[in-house]
Amino acid sequence: MKEAVLYEKLNDGRVRCSACKHRCVINDGKTGICATRANINGKLYLLTYGHPAAVNIDPIEKKPFFHVYPGSKLFSIGTFGCNFRCDFCQNWDLSQFPKKESMLIGEKAKVLIERNSISLEPEEAVEKAILYGADGFAFTYNEPTIFSEYAESIAEIANRKGLFNVFVSSGYETPEALDYLKHINFFKIDLKGFSDEFYRKHCGTKFEYVLETIKEIWKKRNYIEIVSLIIPGENDSDEELRGMASFIAELDKRIPWHITRFHPDYLLRNKPETPIETLEKAWKIGKEEGLEYVYIGNVPGHEKESTYCPRCGNVLVERYGFYINKNVITEDGKCPYCGYKIFGHWGRYSTRDHQNR
Repeated sequence: MKEAVLYEKLNDGRVRCSACKHRCVINDGKTGICATRANINGKLYLLTYGHPAAVNIDPIEKKPFFHVYPGSKLFSIGTFGCNFRCDFCQNWDLSQFPKKESMLIGEKAKVLIERNSISLEPEEAVEKAILYGADGFAFTYNEPTIFSEYAESIAEIANRKGLFNVFVSSGYETPEALDYLKHINFFKIDLKGFSDEFYRKHCGTKFEYVLETIKEIWKKRNYIEIVSLIIPGENDSDEELRGMASFIAELDKRIPWHITRFHPDYLLRNKPETPIETLEKAWKIGKEEGLEYVYIGNVPGHEKESTYCPRCGNVLVERYGFYINKNVITEDGKCPYCGYKIFGHWGRYSTRDHQNR
């Protein structure tokens, strides 16, 4: 547990959290919507600081990042809690765990979190990442915005030690949080649907805030990859798919768009898996809107999970699920067949790539 940075003190012992766009006003003894940021005696504490609930070594393609140092291994860290309540969440045992059990009571949430997690301080996390041969860190599994202070502490040390950092998020960061996360090198953001109705019904959040965050990240960092999980009957209409593709294309047609297959889970187990034909329709719409890099995900072996040169059409990175069979992109990021500049970061990571960002 550690005092948070992203908050302000209010009257009568209350605090206002500024990590995400809920901007929860929290009474003494309570937590915010995420159930992990608690007001204790008029100060906001991050209950999960130094207490991850999930730690693994993952390929970067699993996050998914397809245009950031392919084949890299990431030391992946997640905690309990979330600022969303997605009824289709595949990590609901992590994201929703303290909410139901603690009823948003700060001290009870603290005990539950510490009993069901491991102790891993930032310095130790980086030491372990280096020991296991990781190339970088991924803050993932649950929403990392709610543990921004823990993530940034690790990320700062990781950058100094020559590792890079990625943030796998649903896109509800405040401008203050994005400014605070100085050592996060790359963001992957979920664009879960393209209507306020979808976000309110399935996630308990506001659609417009996600669009604002995506625009802000692109403006400040000039790098993002976007993922859309396509759920049958919920966000798979031509209108909604074209809305997503058009929005991304208006930002920049080079931004990778990952269209991923839904598998029934959590509270949406009555829904079928996404038909391959729907994913292929979405891929086609993305290309019609001018996007250079569109991927079909969660369908290992599909030809559209590989990277093709937008100019000459040759296969540049051939993938099977999370694994790379071939990568012919040059270290300076060009197609070896026609010289076209491929969006992304290739070769090996260096902190010099981002120190002037």
